[in-house]
Amino acid sequence: MNNVLKLKGVLQTKRAHRRGAPELPPHTKVTSEDVSRKIAQLQQVREYWKKQTIAIDPLVEVHYYTVAAKSNRIQLLLKGTAASANASIVGADFETIDGKDRHVITHYVSMETVNITIRQLEECRALLKAHGDVMTSDELKAFAKAGLSAADKKIWHSGKSAFAQILRDVHYVSRFDVKTRVPGQTNQSLVTIYDTNRNESQTVELLNSLGVDINAPSLLDPTTIFMLPDQYTRLAQAAPYLVSMSLKDTLDLSFEVSQGTDAKLLTIPRPANEPTIGVIDTGFDSQAYFSDWVEYHDMIDTSTRVNKHDLTHGTEVSSIIVDGPTLNPSLDDGCGRFRVRHFAVAAAGRNSSFSILQKIERIIADNQDITVWNFSLGSILEVPENHISPEAAKLDELQNRYGVIFVVAGTNKGPRDATNMPKRLGAPADSINSMVVNASTILKEPADYTRVGPVLHFYRKPDIACFGGDDMAPMAVYSCNHVATTCGTSFAAPWIARKLAFLIHVMHLSREIAKALIIDAASGWKPLGQESTQLGYGIVPISINDIVRTPSNEIRFVIEGVATVSETYNYRIPVPIVKDRYPYMARATLCYFPECNKNQGVDYTSTELDFHFGRMKPDGAIDSLNNNVQDDPTAHTYEQDARLLYRKWDNVKQVGDEEKNRFVSRVTRGIPYWGFKIRKVERSTLPSDANDISTRQPHTGTRFGIVVTLRGMDGFNHFDEFVRNCQIQPEPWIVEQLDINTHIELNNEADVEIDFDDEDKH
Repeated sequence: MNNVLKLKGVLQTKRAHRRGAPELPPHTKVTSEDVSRKIAQLQQVREYWKKQTIAIDPLVEVHYYTVAAKSNRIQLLLKGTAASANASIVGADFETIDGKDRHVITHYVSMETVNITIRQLEECRALLKAHGDVMTSDELKAFAKAGLSAADKKIWHSGKSAFAQILRDVHYVSRFDVKTRVPGQTNQSLVTIYDTNRNESQTVELLNSLGVDINAPSLLDPTTIFMLPDQYTRLAQAAPYLVSMSLKDTLDLSFEVSQGTDAKLLTIPRPANEPTIGVIDTGFDSQAYFSDWVEYHDMIDTSTRVNKHDLTHGTEVSSIIVDGPTLNPSLDDGCGRFRVRHFAVAAAGRNSSFSILQKIERIIADNQDITVWNFSLGSILEVPENHISPEAAKLDELQNRYGVIFVVAGTNKGPRDATNMPKRLGAPADSINSMVVNASTILKEPADYTRVGPVLHFYRKPDIACFGGDDMAPMAVYSCNHVATTCGTSFAAPWIARKLAFLIHVMHLSREIAKALIIDAASGWKPLGQESTQLGYGIVPISINDIVRTPSNEIRFVIEGVATVSETYNYRIPVPIVKDRYPYMARATLCYFPECNKNQGVDYTSTELDFHFGRMKPDGAIDSLNNNVQDDPTAHTYEQDARLLYRKWDNVKQVGDEEKNRFVSRVTRGIPYWGFKIRKVERSTLPSDANDISTRQPHTGTRFGIVVTLRGMDGFNHFDEFVRNCQIQPEPWIVEQLDINTHIELNNEADVEIDFDDEDKH
């Protein structure tokens, strides 16, 4: 067996090249009639907002013909005097027309901006009329080279690049509109309104001016409000354009049913200095045999009656985290025992999401010594398709702010759900940054109670799967006063929380590397099939040894870093060569935790790390394993294709080979190195980049973790050769072997209390 290697070396960086002049896509055109339609639509928008008495600026919907890449969104239309049109985006949805998804992006702009845009379009139309009412892509290129004539300048008062950009904007936009209808809501709900640059007190004042009687305690944040049905109805009638999303404010918890068995006399030693995992769940039975390992905090409202049933689920979840291998010897993961800090925030049945979210934020803020949090609560309701759930948004916000990681159960089907009918995941299993865990059976198939992804039309959830019990082989847990058997995603998640805590606290790895290692080990060499909607990247091995160690024919190494500018790369990974070829199957997994913005709807993640990994070519480019051509200026990749093929905007990227009956080793291409490159893109545009991208100030750096697995197909162990190659480079890699036994011994030694006698003290 080979240990996983940790490579530390110099990562190079460079900024992106400045883009060329705006162009129309090949074989397309824009006519004066196209421009006239946009003028008429914006004039209708202007007239609508002139009639509104509410003290806000216009909210304008931009409907696109397709899923629009950032570069294909409007750049000058609705820009006005601002640095960027992108800066005014406050929401993004999909609408489906003729079976295809199309972007609907909402901008919050001033009336002056609307007027400026109409004037620009009128000038553009006049210039088009002067040039025959139409401009093709080839004609626009010729026009850009020739420049504006004296006659043109009398019509168009901006530069030629601005004219080209207006035409490009018009080409991609289907129409401009205002939202005038929203779905009804008959229950108390969590309502998200568009961000109109107001703080909480100003939001209260705005809603009150509309006749919606709201006070400050009803706000989760300036754009998320708890509302009763009559309050929401009033808002929907008075200002539907303000409503981004409304969801039922009910985290309706339906717990797995456990079957009691004969009581066992279970014992457990006292805890020492084992790592602590946070648990947010229902109550905990303080009479449990492992209660010394659990620090319990009851945060359930004292007005809520708590009975024994309300202690069952939380106690069972914590029993796996503390002592799962004792209860289930066949599932012994080699991670030992863990202490638990357990917070009760919900009772069985219906709970207020608003109340739970307030508690979670306080819990994480007050317990920053905990990195791994287990969240096995989930709604029986399906998550919305076009919006992140408030629960998931809060988890993602906290993970970004505090550097923690949540392990979230993938939620179960209810007893009334048809076994063979798919049901979307329930909140908060749509949390993008969390490790979302579904359940598999003893036969390594999706359990019949699991629910499906993706979320927000695209993001791959669940991330992975783990055994959660089934009728053939249920999970053993400790319930109130007895050992019980049960099954569910709630009991798959704690096993992953244990592994993450081991990798982070015992092996001293970052959360990015820990997450990537687990996903990489789960994925294996099989292609992702239909089951990926239930199993994610695959089923995680039971033993931690199968994650931090590999068979003798495999090399697994990790690299971590921070992406601060447009490109981060290293082109000198010295993979051993055999007879001028690379006899390896290869796989690489990238994980990062992007900042997220719930107000951006389906465009939820704010940072994209485009990942390239493979052999180096003589021209200095990477022959990426997944044939990634997104940085090739000669190749045009549609946004939908980039999301499907390269997981664009997803926070997990994986490239690699699939196991085949016949393997052909790779040629070296004359360069004895492999390399990786990460291209960073931010959805939001900084004001300084409006003119010259070379002067852009970088956003806050994004930490990333890469796990690479090389499987030798020639029957030899190239591990030592790879280590030696790394160490003899002109700029050598620092190589650390992640030996599990050494780390366990060091961790145990750190627990030993040294008792000095009096003589030594003096």
